[in-house]
Amino acid sequence: MRSSLFILIITIIGLSTLVAPPLKGQDISTEKVTLGLLNENLLSAIKKIEGQSSFRFFYRKSAIDSITTLSISSGTRTIENTLIELLKNSALSFRQIDKNILLEKSSPQTNYVIQGRVSSTGRKPVVFASINIKKINSDKIIQSTLTDSAGYFQLKISQKGDYQISISSIETLPFSIKVSLGEQQNITLPEVTLPPIVNNLKEVVIAGKKVYMEQRLDRTIINVGALISNDGANALEVLEKSPGVVVDGNGNISFKGKSGVTVFIDGKPTYLSGSNLSSYLKSLPSSALDQIELMDNPPAKYDAAGNSGVINIKTKKSKAQGFNGAFSSSLGQAHYTQNSESLNLNYRVNKINFFSNASYNLNQNYRKLDLDRNYFNNNGNLNSVFEQTQYIKSRTHAINLKLGMDYYSSPKTTWGIVFIGSASPGKTDNPSINQLLNQNRQIDSIITADNKSKNRFYNTGVNLNYSHQFDSLGKQLTFDLDYLNYNSRIDQSFINQSFSSNGMLANIQTISSNLPTNINIWSAKADYSHPLGKDAKLEAGIKSSYVNTDNEANYFNQINETLTTNYNLTNHFLYKENINAVYANFTKKFKRLSLQLGLRAENTNAKGNQIGNPTRQDSSFVRNYTNLFPTAYFSYKLDTLGKNVLIASYGRRIRRPYYQDLNPFITISDKFTYSSGNPFLKPQYSDNYKLSYNYKSIFTVALYYNRISDIQNEVIRQEGNIFIDGTGNIGRATFLGASVNIGLQPNDWWFFNTYIQVFRNNFKGQLFSTYLDQSSTFGELNLTSQFTLQKGWSAEISGFYITRRVNGQFINYANGQLNAGIQKKIFNNKGSIKFNARDILKTYRADGLTNFIPNATSSFRNRFNSQVFTLGFTYNFGGPSGAEKKRKTGSADIEKDRIKTQ
Repeated sequence: MRSSLFILIITIIGLSTLVAPPLKGQDISTEKVTLGLLNENLLSAIKKIEGQSSFRFFYRKSAIDSITTLSISSGTRTIENTLIELLKNSALSFRQIDKNILLEKSSPQTNYVIQGRVSSTGRKPVVFASINIKKINSDKIIQSTLTDSAGYFQLKISQKGDYQISISSIETLPFSIKVSLGEQQNITLPEVTLPPIVNNLKEVVIAGKKVYMEQRLDRTIINVGALISNDGANALEVLEKSPGVVVDGNGNISFKGKSGVTVFIDGKPTYLSGSNLSSYLKSLPSSALDQIELMDNPPAKYDAAGNSGVINIKTKKSKAQGFNGAFSSSLGQAHYTQNSESLNLNYRVNKINFFSNASYNLNQNYRKLDLDRNYFNNNGNLNSVFEQTQYIKSRTHAINLKLGMDYYSSPKTTWGIVFIGSASPGKTDNPSINQLLNQNRQIDSIITADNKSKNRFYNTGVNLNYSHQFDSLGKQLTFDLDYLNYNSRIDQSFINQSFSSNGMLANIQTISSNLPTNINIWSAKADYSHPLGKDAKLEAGIKSSYVNTDNEANYFNQINETLTTNYNLTNHFLYKENINAVYANFTKKFKRLSLQLGLRAENTNAKGNQIGNPTRQDSSFVRNYTNLFPTAYFSYKLDTLGKNVLIASYGRRIRRPYYQDLNPFITISDKFTYSSGNPFLKPQYSDNYKLSYNYKSIFTVALYYNRISDIQNEVIRQEGNIFIDGTGNIGRATFLGASVNIGLQPNDWWFFNTYIQVFRNNFKGQLFSTYLDQSSTFGELNLTSQFTLQKGWSAEISGFYITRRVNGQFINYANGQLNAGIQKKIFNNKGSIKFNARDILKTYRADGLTNFIPNATSSFRNRFNSQVFTLGFTYNFGGPSGAEKKRKTGSADIEKDRIKTQ
């Protein structure tokens, strides 16, 4: 396997040389020379360059006579890069004039300011048009910007010379203008009027395609629509195929080898965790998703919560003038039939923009779970065996709705309001067969369980947002006010029938329960951005949130038709929490070095109250603590063109307990498996270090080191024959790892991306009456190949493989999946039909062991309806996009992720 990966990497590196762009003549940025110098003068270097090229140099002899001891290593470089190296410590500069190169003394740096306005017919402003400036006869873009809401733009250039400004917009035809910078420092261009695009071309079809993955300074961006196999999938399945993301059999998400990731939707937290987060993500169809942002070390602007970073799922938003939208539908066949539909609508007129998204998703899931538990006496001899087979069949109707409006009260001020709502009623049948065996593995008794539940989950929320742009240089103020409510109820029934070894019915036990949960969240935040001179910016902000949770667990024993309250299990838990935060973030760009330094302070005030009953007294706790969370990023360009970049980063983060994990009450899964909260849970803290190298976003390699204290992890304890699942602080954990990402396009019709990561983790700490010391070295391989065929056809093959790994008390076995899909564009590229198959080889599973249980061992095996064949259809209607760019809104940036229901 190792030799195969080595050969693959060597092959990819070789292919990268084959796809290099052809050279262009008469351009110092592309024409190359081979040169090596050892203590030689500049005149000698000039003669060698002239001897290998068609260019001739012009200079003052007195200007170059003093440059006499030049040394550069022998190599082939462009003339531009060669001259940069030769003149880097001199007072000379160079520029190309036709076939000539002029050497001249560098004049003191001057800031030239170029400003203008871009409009369309009727002098209507063209907003967010792309403005690029570069030197004449050069392909290198020096600066880029966007027009503001009134169509104005501004560029700042440090050197005189001849430049070309290119202006483009999706709604209009492109335009370019030449500018010469000399003595005049402030230049106002005449207003540029761009003619609209006339959509009367029938013979020519221009189709754009997003790349699967984009690398940024502080995040990796996954374009959901770039993979055909994502069609018909849900958000959780899309996440699972993302590099570095692992989803276990219970729906828990880990990132870069660590659990505790924070999940956002459109910049706002989901306030969910565990099974409820898993259910919510399953309710979101992939057709409603645009991008996934993966941030293993988010900047100070983000809440410090989230042990392994932040995953932000961005839904689709239409930005076009007039009325437009998109419709998607898919039908899938797995163990049961599944279907999803979504509709995006947008209408913009004058200063008002309305937008909406609605989706419906029918999830019918099937899962088979096998549990084996062996119990031993103090001498280590087998005492008894428990074997269980569960069949978990769930059916959920998921409805999601978003309605919003933006009002542009002035070219620089925007007010907005967003309403969200979701409903996920469903039911789950969970029959199981449980066998109790003696030390000779002979049947002592058999228990059949018929467990059923009805689930109702509702989410409503409103966001009010405001933004004001003071000028075109980036001075901006934003404000968000949020209210969210989560309301759920689970009604359960447990019917257990016990049979003796000879098959005689011995006992019937019936338990029923209802578990209502209500969570209210209020949050407000303000952010301010202020430019500081050239290439520097200061950001600052404040946030305050208040959370009020009310959880009940009402259990009843049923004998015949009579219900009696089971006070040992019945519980009522109230929790209130207030978090206040303030942050500052400073960014500065130098010639090759860029830095970003941030500091965030968070003050937490929490109070929990378990209401008593006739058999249990009231209990409560109060916690108050304040922490500082620094972040730092350093980026250095190894060459003048920025093709080779080194990035180093550090960040400190916190993971507070999920709200329900602080509740000490018992929740029944079945007669032999319970779960319980822990009011003594402490927050965990992590220090995260990263060093990465990036080559033109084609090749990225990174090293990671993470140290976590008071780590929160799922733990299992035993009471008799019952296993109780919960969360505990088990000590400390360390993660040391490396990752490689390669994205290449060998030719016009084939693109592939390969992601490989290897981690070494170690967990140490006290676990109940035992000491946990467990570690592993594990890896992940994620492959994607996309093929662009003729006549609107395209295809894709993708897959991932994860090796055996340790997670606290658990060992998870290897897991993988292979996917494929094909797509056909129809209706003049406005529609598409897709067919895909997920988990073609049926290799997706979640098996493993549970260790460090005194006098017991446990193993589990999961089989899912993961092999799915899906037929999907998508249609876009309406005019071209090009309206206001909408910022992320929402002040409740972390609280959603801490809601956990059974």
